[in-house]
Amino acid sequence: MKIYTKTGDKGTTLLYGGDRVSKNHMRIHTFGEVDELNSYIGLIRCYNNQKKIDNQLQIIQNSLFDIGAELATPENKMILTNGKPRLKSLISEKYITQLEKWIDTMDEQLPTLTQFILPTGNVPTSISHIARTICRRVERSIISLTKVEEIRPILQKYLNRLSDYLFVLARYLGNKAGIKETFWTPNQ
Repeated sequence: MKIYTKTGDKGTTLLYGGDRVSKNHMRIHTFGEVDELNSYIGLIRCYNNQKKIDNQLQIIQNSLFDIGAELATPENKMILTNGKPRLKSLISEKYITQLEKWIDTMDEQLPTLTQFILPTGNVPTSISHIARTICRRVERSIISLTKVEEIRPILQKYLNRLSDYLFVLARYLGNKAGIKETFWTPNQ
């Protein structure tokens, strides 16, 4: 199979299920942002040297593929004509609970946060902060998409929790590397 199909040369693409839409359609925009987030999480993995964190990030990357597939599937195409679900894996509460456990485990090892911190430290902490901000953008895009399309609310909830995870991960990776957090100080 060739990587190029030439079917998108005129600015359209197929959603999962066969509907052809413009490449600037809100669904395409939103799952493109999910792909961007997934790529940054892959970049965090490149700089991370902890097996436990790498395993978590790989699970998250797979979850983001599931989210992308769901966003690429219109509501009326979620069930095949034979009555079976089109997608094999959907985000559920267990994914959110898992993120919360990981957050709590990392947070227990960190000093109490009493001030706003600047998004800096070292490469993995900075990339984690970038991923967090992209995650927040994806969350905002999903909220916008829900105004015009049927999207399961749990996707927004998962992304909200994922941004919390990425914030704590940035602090955790910096802490493990011995980097002192830089706090925001208002300009005088």
